[in-house]
Amino acid sequence: MPTALITGASAGLGAEFARQLARRRADLVLVARSEEALSTFAAELRSEFGVAVEVLPADLAIEEGVERVEQRLERADDPIDLLVNNAGFGLPLQFADNDIADEVRHLRVHVEASMRLMHAALQTMRGRGGRIINVASVAGFISRSTYSACKAWLIQFSRWANAEYARDGVSVTALCPGFTHTSFHERMGLAPGHEGVPAIMWLDARDVVREGLRDAARGKSVSVPSLRYKVIVAVAGLLPRSVTAGIARRGRV
Repeated sequence: MPTALITGASAGLGAEFARQLARRRADLVLVARSEEALSTFAAELRSEFGVAVEVLPADLAIEEGVERVEQRLERADDPIDLLVNNAGFGLPLQFADNDIADEVRHLRVHVEASMRLMHAALQTMRGRGGRIINVASVAGFISRSTYSACKAWLIQFSRWANAEYARDGVSVTALCPGFTHTSFHERMGLAPGHEGVPAIMWLDARDVVREGLRDAARGKSVSVPSLRYKVIVAVAGLLPRSVTAGIARRGRV
């Protein structure tokens, strides 16, 4: 059976990836900060789908946490077939007003940890084959503080890596959803229904994951779920940065 390692797996898109992959009979390695939440979720998945689920508590904002996951990815005797770099969090858009320690932690989780885990996964995937999905965002196509910058890096790196490692049987896909119903915005202190975003712009997590897995299987370097967000990305590419940045500032997230 294939084995998938998912970061940020206890909630949101990470948990949805786990459910859909377990339904497809994949064994799982679940990574998140809370061992209790992971263990509870793992028990549910084992009971419902009958798959093997390994729990790996790790905080990707600290060196020890990243190293623990790297070591698991580098195990040639029990290799990972699919890596889903999903862990992440948001910050208020006012960069100058944010605590710089929070900004550094934000950069480390979104960029450094994703890069290092990709590097570790490639050690066993090259020549054997494998898939990597980096959960980015449509924010990576516009100017919106450091969150956009992190996601833009992830998109560009995924595009390059997908072309570079195709010869080794490895595909790398940047999954770029728009606003998606998960706990992400609640963790930023925004109550559901108060994010300042029209209802039509919200996506369902099940659809986002389903489309991301499909595009990864097709070897696509970038996956933008839903037609409406594909149009937004295409239009954003034609507008000056000053215009897209001004539009982005109107939202609360």
